[in-house]
Amino acid sequence: MMTGTPKSEWYQPVVELTRGRIVESIHYGAAAVVNSEGKLIASYGDPYAVSFLRSAAKPFQALPFIEMGGDEKFNFSPAEIGLICASHSGTDEHKSALETLQARIGISESDLQCGTHPPLSKDTADTLIRRGETPTQNRHNCSGKHTGMLAHARLRGLDISTYLDMKSPVQQSILQAFSEMCGIPEDQVELGIDGCSAPNFAVPLFNAALGLARLSDPRSLKPDRAKACNKIFAGMTGAPFMVAGPGRFDTLFMTEKHGTILTKAGAEGYQVFGVPAQDGKPGLGIAIKISDGDADNRARDLVGLEILRQLGLVSNDDLSRLSDFYTRKLYNWRKLEIGEIRPGFTLLKKQVST
Repeated sequence: MMTGTPKSEWYQPVVELTRGRIVESIHYGAAAVVNSEGKLIASYGDPYAVSFLRSAAKPFQALPFIEMGGDEKFNFSPAEIGLICASHSGTDEHKSALETLQARIGISESDLQCGTHPPLSKDTADTLIRRGETPTQNRHNCSGKHTGMLAHARLRGLDISTYLDMKSPVQQSILQAFSEMCGIPEDQVELGIDGCSAPNFAVPLFNAALGLARLSDPRSLKPDRAKACNKIFAGMTGAPFMVAGPGRFDTLFMTEKHGTILTKAGAEGYQVFGVPAQDGKPGLGIAIKISDGDADNRARDLVGLEILRQLGLVSNDDLSRLSDFYTRKLYNWRKLEIGEIRPGFTLLKKQVST
């Protein structure tokens, strides 16, 4: 695997911002579309560009726990499965759901090792300031993932204080499952530490997309893993508020698509989609990386919607209802129209024999 500084040729222009008739700014990115049989369906830029999945890895990090029957042991609801795969907004609803789940597992908020940050929900963050409350770990967007990892440790009778140690059985099981799902040897998965202190993985976009395709279409997997994949897909798409929160793309998109397509964001401009098998065709996975990190979240959602449009997986009505994340006019502080933000790429589609 290529490590070190990303190569400039990995990425190509994907989003344009105009001012008047001039393209003022450009975001660069790359994407891979892979089916559950391991065939590259379409791409843009280098589909083998290597990047960390960040929070887009969360469904895979929950997978071994579900596969071992942990959700049944601790009586998880589908929404709670979605919550342990979430980058939630830290609302009171998320916090309450976590407290209920943690009590059932037999852990407490103090057992989490994710740290703290202000809630991603601005309304919630402002409310906490007015109340004079300091955010605690259950407001952290990754606290659901950490709760799931602690439940994994509890399920196996392990020391919960070491659940983030890469040498722990929890993290070793996660790495093994991730490696198998993404079709890449464990020793070729580049390891790093995420913002929440949990291990994270960097692999080529192709492999990440393959993992999402298999998660969304697990028919070729062994029965226990296929069952776990189906539970994760249903939990995330069936409870989209738990996965993100008010006004956020993942929640609004999965609500709009009524459980038919999974999506999950990761930090630094990463986004994945999973599409189940349909009309006799295998499922698809899509992995997207915006090379500059997309700090304002103005590129990756637009790129995702444009890829889905080019693949025929979203309708004009879908795009209209998700217009805040797609091609749109730009305005200044006096509400004068000054330009637009728009996609600027065409997928390279592959001829795949069936």
